[in-house]
Amino acid sequence: MKFIITQEAKQRLDTFLAQKLQVSKNQVNQAIKNGRVLCNGIICQKNGKELKEGDCIEFLHSQEETKPKLKWEKEEIQVLYEDEDILVLNKPPMLVVHNAPSVKDLTLVDYLQSKGYTLSNLSGEERYGIIHRLDKPTSGAIAIAKSNKAHLALSQQLQTRQMGRYYLAILDLALKEKIQVQCYMGRNPNNRLKMAKLQNGRDSKTSFYPLLSQKYGLVCAKLHTGRTHQIRLHLETLSRHILGDELYGKKDSLSLRLMLHAYLIYFIHPLSGEKILLQAPLFADMLEFLEQNFIMEEVNEVIAQEHILQCFGDHL
Repeated sequence: MKFIITQEAKQRLDTFLAQKLQVSKNQVNQAIKNGRVLCNGIICQKNGKELKEGDCIEFLHSQEETKPKLKWEKEEIQVLYEDEDILVLNKPPMLVVHNAPSVKDLTLVDYLQSKGYTLSNLSGEERYGIIHRLDKPTSGAIAIAKSNKAHLALSQQLQTRQMGRYYLAILDLALKEKIQVQCYMGRNPNNRLKMAKLQNGRDSKTSFYPLLSQKYGLVCAKLHTGRTHQIRLHLETLSRHILGDELYGKKDSLSLRLMLHAYLIYFIHPLSGEKILLQAPLFADMLEFLEQNFIMEEVNEVIAQEHILQCFGDHL
């Protein structure tokens, strides 16, 4: 995509592209950082560059299409919703969302590329359409933008909480009542793998609702902010831990992955304005544990969409 700068269009590079592409400056700056913007045929990584009349600005789309297709030999990932702008998947547990230097296995982004999806590219090739993330062991609903317009709109909805998720978690010790946890949190200075309550951290808030109490506790969590490890840290402040959480909890003999699942996801469709609520079915390992430790008739009753919304007093 090329643009020739006119006398009227002289301004900063990031401002110009944000207006032309109808996206946020943050997304434009990410593209500039990734070397996907050329000025007069030369890669320009200075977002504040002042444009002059006659400059030729070129915005490069993702180059992933020119790379060899990756062979995906795992099971297909369940599609919960798809149209021209949005894709919602039920992410399996133990699948990393996007690439990083420490990641050796195939990722969700690799899966999307191997299936030939054409997705938003404003977050760069490594995050290829990803609007929000789930930790590797966490399963459940994840939304992916197929168009740049949808990416911008849903990113804004995340900030305003018009888009969000309800999580199901199995705890080592049941919660007695509905509770909301709010604190400032950031990277743990003593363990960089963990997060911690910090005076100078970022605000975080989660509402928890107990669904069932047996030997273990089944709870639903609603995020009001979206910090890394937020649910896990907030439960730790309540002296509760998700089963399988060896980072924040105790190593046990159950050999479980993290029993945390993004169960419901809601958002407003950026084009139609329709309110959408989707449910991501539980995976076999979590279902099996529930069957062994709870009465499934009761489980099915308390995880019904209507019941969960009523628990939090929500009307979507």
